[in-house]
Amino acid sequence: MTKEEKSKAIEELTAQLAGSNVVYVADISGLNATVTSDLRRACFKAGIKLEVVKNTLLAKAMESSNNNYGELPTILKGNTSILISDNGNAPAKIIKEFRRRSDKPVLKGAYIHEAVFIGDNQLDALVSLKSKDEVIGEIIGLLQSPAKNVVSALKSGGGKIAGILKTLSEK
Repeated sequence: MTKEEKSKAIEELTAQLAGSNVVYVADISGLNATVTSDLRRACFKAGIKLEVVKNTLLAKAMESSNNNYGELPTILKGNTSILISDNGNAPAKIIKEFRRRSDKPVLKGAYIHEAVFIGDNQLDALVSLKSKDEVIGEIIGLLQSPAKNVVSALKSGGGKIAGILKTLSEK
């Protein structure tokens, strides 16, 4: 790669990193072509962009980015792929699914909305993260619950009162 090509690649990586708040760094080396193709297909279906990158270029892109990636650039050794998503737990779910069949991909680290996770032992915690839509759904459900209880109590109570009044008026 020429210096000009490296500079262009760093700019592109920096733009990709700036456009996303969810970046996973993984090692997918050792996967055969079929499994790698399956992984790429699963990522595409889930709206995740999977890209194999050079460590030095990614480290420079992280340094020039406005985001604070903390210790993430220090773990860039060996084969590195990035998974970029809008959903915080989607890449973790994909990695966990593929780990049922083999020991790869290995999670090196993740950056999710200014939080940095380092190491493969963080995978279960990342899978259990709730997406923005899931949290909003839970909040709406919690807010609707008391209102539904009040309305149902009024409806059932109203029927009882009407029944009592009807009985009394007939006597």
